[in-house]
Amino acid sequence: MAGHSQFKNIMHRKGRQDAARSKMFSKLAREITVAAKLGTPDPDMNPRLRLAIQNAKAQSMPKDNIQRAINKAAGNDGENYDEVRYEGYGPGGVAIIVEALTDNRNRTASNVRAAFTKSGGALGETGSVSFMWDRVGEIVYPLSAGDADKVMEAAIEAGADDVQSDDASHVITCAFGDVGEVTSALEASLGEAESVKTIWKPQTSTQVDEDRARSILKLIATLEDDDDVQNVYANFEVDDETMAKLSA
Repeated sequence: MAGHSQFKNIMHRKGRQDAARSKMFSKLAREITVAAKLGTPDPDMNPRLRLAIQNAKAQSMPKDNIQRAINKAAGNDGENYDEVRYEGYGPGGVAIIVEALTDNRNRTASNVRAAFTKSGGALGETGSVSFMWDRVGEIVYPLSAGDADKVMEAAIEAGADDVQSDDASHVITCAFGDVGEVTSALEASLGEAESVKTIWKPQTSTQVDEDRARSILKLIATLEDDDDVQNVYANFEVDDETMAKLSA
């Protein structure tokens, strides 16, 4: 287990999302608003909005908050957010991709650059690291959906590319363009997913020691604390012993 999934599990085990629920809801609402503005406010006709709402519900976001975010897209007084991707290298030469939704590009770029610089990393140009990643669909199911064999069989039949099962969840990946079709097929056999999103999956990972891993996790935490940052991906991995120490 490497990079994105690995550090996310560490964050979850530390209860970090519970402590930042308000910030998380704000980011989910921003994605819902942008999705509704770019398409239609009807989730049945807007795949991106449908996924955004599904992920918001998975995080127990109240229905009223979800509806307000949708309504905001229809008003003329709401902010206009730009989708921006930043790429660079963190401690130990680990490649990092940062996705943001911002109403002020200069502010966000300055904050992201400062976080990279403070960590000893460097922000690069767009495309400087993304060529080492694949854009894929990620569908997550809780362990209650079934054992690893059942989920694997369902994923194969649905046309997914891979399944990673651990003590926290089942993570299914598929081609970027197939996420809607695969999700629908999985719902028929496993029920509704815990989350469905498109992510950056590294083609290779960089092995790092405990000190480097802690520095990277600190950088990721700093980036994720920024209101404009939606997602952070890093292509690092650690051995089992180091993973146990980080999770403690």
